[in-house]
Amino acid sequence: MTATVEAPVEARPQAPKLWRMLLRDRVATLAALVLAFVVLVAVFGPMLVGDEAREQNLLNANAAPFSLDDGWLNFLGTDPLGRSVLARLIVASRTTLSVAVPAVLLSLVIGSLVGMWAGYHRGWRETVVMRIADIILSFPSLLMAVVVLYIFSPSSANLVLVLAITRIPIYLRTARAESAELQSRLFVDAARTFGTKPSAIIFRHVLPIILPTLLTVATLDFCFVMLSESSLSFLGIGIQPPSVSWGLMVSQGRTYLQTAWWLSFFPGLAIVITTVSATVLASWARLATDPAQRWRLTLPRGKRGRKAVAPEAN
Repeated sequence: MTATVEAPVEARPQAPKLWRMLLRDRVATLAALVLAFVVLVAVFGPMLVGDEAREQNLLNANAAPFSLDDGWLNFLGTDPLGRSVLARLIVASRTTLSVAVPAVLLSLVIGSLVGMWAGYHRGWRETVVMRIADIILSFPSLLMAVVVLYIFSPSSANLVLVLAITRIPIYLRTARAESAELQSRLFVDAARTFGTKPSAIIFRHVLPIILPTLLTVATLDFCFVMLSESSLSFLGIGIQPPSVSWGLMVSQGRTYLQTAWWLSFFPGLAIVITTVSATVLASWARLATDPAQRWRLTLPRGKRGRKAVAPEAN
């Protein structure tokens, strides 16, 4: 009787966790920390500063920044009414994000669902949906927002709705193209053979594959929506006083550029830092969620700048 010896089964290398890959990239880590800080400030900051953003002190109007003589809230200076620029920046961060985030989420959900539905079923559904998307894209998004907000009263709700509608075609076209390519794959054909409903196939098999691409587009689109809100507020048809946003602060401070440059500089700097951080994080997320490119993030820092060859698949 001979004893059989089983060969040890090699363990498959598991994909590295996202947070580990993020910590390997210093620039992406810094961008994530900046965005996390902005979100924390927007959520908890207004509760800390209270009514300081509305408190007026005409005796301390247009006070220069970088001085603690009048307290830490006046470290970034004051505006023509003596209000703290730092306190207004903190309050404006919540207003800016409360417009950009819902607009992106609304356009992401509607555009993705309609795009996957049209791309999976094809035929007349795809034709109708794509023609509607082409009509919306034929109008410049910012010009459409200007016209709609000029006709209707400028408000946060109208601003979110207009920005969401103008961005829906971006997600619709992306989801349609991805789902149209996936609906002819073997695993989708197998699901149809077993009698799986189309809605179950879309949410169970199609959505998990195209979700990383949609989230990357949403991260980049967040920058565009935030800049659009700032532009509309700058033109006076976006956020209206007494509410305040970063774009509105830039607009209100443009007449004081010669005497009080800090009124527009600091909110403009906040816009630049936030959008650049979101762009860097979106670029990292695109690599991290793509199995074909993820290996680049696992290289040691010293070898990332060199010419690297992708590992061959066994």
